[in-house]
Amino acid sequence: MKKILKRTFLVLLIAFVGIQFIPTTRNISDVVLDSDFIKAHNAPENLATLLQTSCYDCHSDNTNYPWYNKIQPVAWMLEEHVEEGKEELNFSTFGDLSSRKQKSKLKSIIGHINNGEMPLSSYTLIHSDAILSESEKSELDTWLNNLRDNL
Repeated sequence: MKKILKRTFLVLLIAFVGIQFIPTTRNISDVVLDSDFIKAHNAPENLATLLQTSCYDCHSDNTNYPWYNKIQPVAWMLEEHVEEGKEELNFSTFGDLSSRKQKSKLKSIIGHINNGEMPLSSYTLIHSDAILSESEKSELDTWLNNLRDNL
């Protein structure tokens, strides 16, 4: 029985070490496009900081990766999560959307924030600075609704 456990452990260890050499795609861009949400809509500095801290890692072309992103299979899970987030909403290309689509996305953003669905609790578990206070939610709600009404 001990031989089987040792062999199993050895196989798992070799597999774990082996997958560390499989690269992942990193979502990093040095360019801030004119279509970036914050730039395109002249977000106030305090709200821009809130959005970058709470939203941009998963919903833009520039993710600020944590140290554990270099460990597989965590890197694969983060890569998939970011891809899904950008598929739903990409702040880096927000300004390229039609006015109608922007209004729709803004309504969705407001709803997700107000319902406490965003940022995800799995994200804020490690990134406590991304948790939005009630006053920050209210400030974002007011600004985003004004933006939506004026598009």
